[in-house]
Amino acid sequence: MSARSTLLIVPLTDRSPAAMRRSMEAAAAAGADAVEARLDFLEKADAGALRTLLNHPPRPVIATCRRRAEGGQCDWSDEQRASLLAQAVRLGARWVDFELASLGAAGELLSALGQARQAELIVSCHDFEHRPKDLAGLLARLEESPGQINKIAFAAAGPEDAWAAFDVLRGSRKPALALAMGEAGLASRLLARKFGAFGTFAALSGQAASAPGQPTIAELRGLYRWDSISLATAVYGVIGCPVGHSMSPAVHNAAFGADGLDAVYVPLRVQSGAEAFTRCLDGIVERPWMEVRGLSVTIPHKENALARVGAANVDELSRAIGAINTIVITGDGAGPLAGWNTDYAAAMDALAASLGGRRESLRGRRVAVLGAGGAARAIVAALAHYGADTTLYNRTQSRAEQLAREFDRGAAGAVRAGDLAELGSLQAEILINCTPVGMHPHVDASPLPADAALARGTVVFDTIYNPIRTQLLRQADAAGCRTITGVDMFVNQAAAQYELWIHRPAPRDIMRQAMLDRLGTS
Repeated sequence: MSARSTLLIVPLTDRSPAAMRRSMEAAAAAGADAVEARLDFLEKADAGALRTLLNHPPRPVIATCRRRAEGGQCDWSDEQRASLLAQAVRLGARWVDFELASLGAAGELLSALGQARQAELIVSCHDFEHRPKDLAGLLARLEESPGQINKIAFAAAGPEDAWAAFDVLRGSRKPALALAMGEAGLASRLLARKFGAFGTFAALSGQAASAPGQPTIAELRGLYRWDSISLATAVYGVIGCPVGHSMSPAVHNAAFGADGLDAVYVPLRVQSGAEAFTRCLDGIVERPWMEVRGLSVTIPHKENALARVGAANVDELSRAIGAINTIVITGDGAGPLAGWNTDYAAAMDALAASLGGRRESLRGRRVAVLGAGGAARAIVAALAHYGADTTLYNRTQSRAEQLAREFDRGAAGAVRAGDLAELGSLQAEILINCTPVGMHPHVDASPLPADAALARGTVVFDTIYNPIRTQLLRQADAAGCRTITGVDMFVNQAAAQYELWIHRPAPRDIMRQAMLDRLGTS
């Protein structure tokens, strides 16, 4: 099956035939190739409703009337549902979807299909609890069914369930849909075109989804570049939890589009824990045909990523930090993985640009770092490496002291833990906030006292990017300081990842604008 034949299907869940017909028109205008009329959602599903929906529809129609056990709204008997779908066939539905478990009651439907010239049967099975234990056996039963198209949909625990869905697509002799439902299985929907699926489903709006994890058609065609995906598309993604609001898909997909690359970047929600991370990554490595070429890694998996990639396959400073945020996968998937931490480089480059020099210009500078978490760890390691004189401030003094002991290099690259009482009158040349204080929605909070004495010319760097101008940066502006936003750091780290994967200069202006657009800022 070619990638061009993969249908973009919008499910319709309106309560009245007239509203559903209007949604059909909207779906056609939004770029849908087909619509799925969920007859089980109608308050009254009868011949009149079918005539309203199937009289010269703007797009080909899949008619289905799903029972509750398979995620539907209908309490009718299987025979009643089959009879309704038989009427839909006679009135012009292009496809009808009926469950594998109910085929014994589908006599009238199968008869109508046998008399129709174009209508085809999708035989489906749904599991809203977990991935079926014997997917291969389930697929074999579908292959033996009277349907022309196979459909399997199941709840996903992690992206490895999306990989299992792609296995189904590869193993099906008939055209097939295979969907891992929920946020964890989103990749199965976003990449359906790459793997030659019969179709994928995208909601008309965020409130109109008919199953867990459906993106909107606007997201699929815009953010995830659906119309550009081919069988040869290279795949990249971000592993994290949570990951739904990550800026990375918007930033990297915009860069791929600007450079004319056949590539797409998708979110991969992986629950916390090394075991879950390893399952996801092992599934990728075991399937080189998926053509996953690179991964971003965010919380809580940066340490897990280093452990899985191996200390021997990362750079020296990443080993010192104990975490990586970037993985490069070799072309055939069989060679060793390679890892980097682009967070520290992004922060150092943002600082160096503000100081008008190179990273080496940080040597001997007095720097105050607020926080002692993962972001602070990467930044402190880099500051020590480049010889800055760093003081750490953290609510838990012992964590600051532990981090200071780990990275203190003495005269060149000294790191010490400071007292929070000093924050009102800092003497630092550079102040870096690595805490979440001031992040949306708590936009009026600042990690510094309201009356803190910031010297004019101090460089104030807030790693938060939402909002862009945090309360801390507004304090810095009022004091005549130079400021660096979290957007600067985010774009720098994303650009560094892009260059590691693609081996060409990143379109930084495009990436920055994509991020600002996503944040709703021009």
